[in-house]
Amino acid sequence: MPPTEPSRDPLDALLRRYSVEADRIGRAFCDRHGMHRTDFQALGIVMDAERQGAPITPAGLARALSMTTGAVSAAIDRLERTGHLRRSRESTDRRLVHLHFTAEAWSLAYDFFRPLGDRAADVRARFTDEELDTVARYLTDMNEAMSEHHRSLTAPPP
Repeated sequence: MPPTEPSRDPLDALLRRYSVEADRIGRAFCDRHGMHRTDFQALGIVMDAERQGAPITPAGLARALSMTTGAVSAAIDRLERTGHLRRSRESTDRRLVHLHFTAEAWSLAYDFFRPLGDRAADVRARFTDEELDTVARYLTDMNEAMSEHHRSLTAPPP
């Protein structure tokens, strides 16, 4: 028989609260800079891809956002017009486009998120490396569980 109420697990409650707080901060960034939420999410994905040394393509961004390529093209166009994103053709296949964060976007993000980064560094300093390794492993596994669940929700029916 399914449960009749949400999980009472304290970790589940903390993850929900973290998600809500992260969303509120993201909305504040969007409000301050006149940005669509989708554009904010796209910038985060582009930034993470660049940090991993593997710039993302528009098609890859569409998959990451679970959006159509047309909707993502509109977001890319908006972000390019506002100077937050640039497209480049870096491979021998000139049809292949990669997306990159601009210096302006880095500056906006740094100015807005630096105080949060400082607070996060203060929090991390209270934990041992072993404890942080455990937290990282937990969050990695939770992110994968969330991704798996999302894929199951968006997969075509058998």
